[in-house]
Amino acid sequence: MRKKKLGLLLTGVMMVGLLAGCGGKSADSPNPSGTAAGTVQETAPKETVKLKFFTGKVETVDLMNTLIQKFNSENPGIEVEQEYQKDASNVIKVKFASGDIPDITTVVEQDYIDQGKYLDLSNEPFWPRVLPAVKELSTDVKSGKQYQVATNVTMAGIFYNKKIIQELGLKEALTWDEFKANLQAIKDKKPDVTPLFIAGRDSWTLGHLIEFLAHGIIKQDLGVKSAREAFINNESDKLKFDQANGPIDTFAKRLLELQAAGLINKDALTATYDNQKEAFATGKAAMISQGMWVVADLLKISPDFQNDLGFSPYPSIQDGTKPVVLSADDSRYAITAQSKHPEEAKKFLEFLLQPENLKTYSEFLKSPPAFTDVTADWGPLKEQANQALSSGVNIAFTDSPSGFSGDDAGRMVQELLAGQYAASLDFAKAYKDAWDKAWKATHR
Repeated sequence: MRKKKLGLLLTGVMMVGLLAGCGGKSADSPNPSGTAAGTVQETAPKETVKLKFFTGKVETVDLMNTLIQKFNSENPGIEVEQEYQKDASNVIKVKFASGDIPDITTVVEQDYIDQGKYLDLSNEPFWPRVLPAVKELSTDVKSGKQYQVATNVTMAGIFYNKKIIQELGLKEALTWDEFKANLQAIKDKKPDVTPLFIAGRDSWTLGHLIEFLAHGIIKQDLGVKSAREAFINNESDKLKFDQANGPIDTFAKRLLELQAAGLINKDALTATYDNQKEAFATGKAAMISQGMWVVADLLKISPDFQNDLGFSPYPSIQDGTKPVVLSADDSRYAITAQSKHPEEAKKFLEFLLQPENLKTYSEFLKSPPAFTDVTADWGPLKEQANQALSSGVNIAFTDSPSGFSGDDAGRMVQELLAGQYAASLDFAKAYKDAWDKAWKATHR
C-alpha cells in the first residue's frame, strides 16, 4: 500500500510540473474527460480477492483462523478463507477433478507434483532462511525444483509416561522384545492402565503406524533419497510389500501380537484421537504412537504432564534392523498452479513465513521451526528429542501415491484389527495390490 500511495504521489507531482510548464489551463479549456473542471473522476471500487486455503491439519485450525484474521485486517482487498477436511488427501482429488481448486494448501502429493498441479516456488526469496535439510526434503526428486515449503521440523515416535516407566523400573525399549516386555510389565503391574493406546477410529493414526514402523524398515535400508525414489517410482523389488517376513507382513504380525496379548486398548477400533490424548495425559495410558504435533493438546488437558512426558524412537520390529524416529519437514504449503490469484497467494504465504508468525506457530504446535531466523520456545522435549535422534535412524514421511493416502492405509489396518484377513501375509498382499492400483491410476 505504501508503494501504491508513493506512486500516486509521484504521479501527482509530475502532473503539477507539466501543468506549470504549459502555463496551466483556463476554465474555458477543453475537458476531454467530460467531467467538470476541478472535480476528480470516480473509479469503481476494486473487487475483493478471495483466497481459498485448504488444509488437513486439525491441530492448527484455530491458530490459522487467528493468523488469517490478522492477515485479512492488514491486507484490505484480500480475504483468505480456511477449509479443513479430515480426509484432506482424498478430498483434494475431488477438488482438482471438479474445478473447485484451492489457491494454497497443506496437501502436497507427489502425483500432483508430476501432473503440474502446484506452482514452482524455487525462485522465491525465503529459501536462504530455510534449514538445508528441510530444503532438501522439500525438493522434488524428479525435477530438482521446490513446489512446497515447510515451516517446521517434526518428529514422531513413542510417547511414554515417565512416572509409570520409572516406578516400574523399566528402561527405554529399542528392540521389539524389549518393547513388548515393557508393555507386558505395565499390564501385569498396573492393570488399570492401558499399556499402548491406539486411536483406531481416526484412520490416519493407523496409517502412521505403517508409515513409521513398516516403511521404516525400507527407509533405513535404502537411505532417505533412494527410499523416496523407490516409493515414488514404485520399485517393487526394493519395497517388498508382499514378501513373506517383509516389512508389511512383519508389521501385521507385530500389531496382531499386541492385540492378542491384550497390550493395546480393547476399543482400539472405535477410540478416537481425542480419546487417545485424554487417556495419555491423565495417566490412564502408558504409551502412545504420535508426533510432536500432539504435545500442545496434551498440555492443554494436563499442564503439569510436561514433567512426566517421555519420548523415544520406535523399536525395531524386524531382526537385524534398528529403531527409527521420524525427523521430517512439517506443515507444508503449496500454491496451486491453477490459482486465479497466485500473487495474492504468495503474499499470504510470505505472511505465514514472517519470523514473528513462525515463532507463534512453532510455540503453539510445540514443534521446532525450519527457518534459521526464528527462535522459539517450542516445548519441553528438546533434550529427549535430541536423544531420540541419536539413538534411532532418522526417517522421513512416505511419498505415497495420491490415490492411497494415510487414511486409506489406516482403513486397511482397521480391517486387520477387525480380523478381516486370514493371515498377516494376506494383509501384505492386499496392501501391495491397493498401492499398485493407486500408483497405476496416476501413471497411465
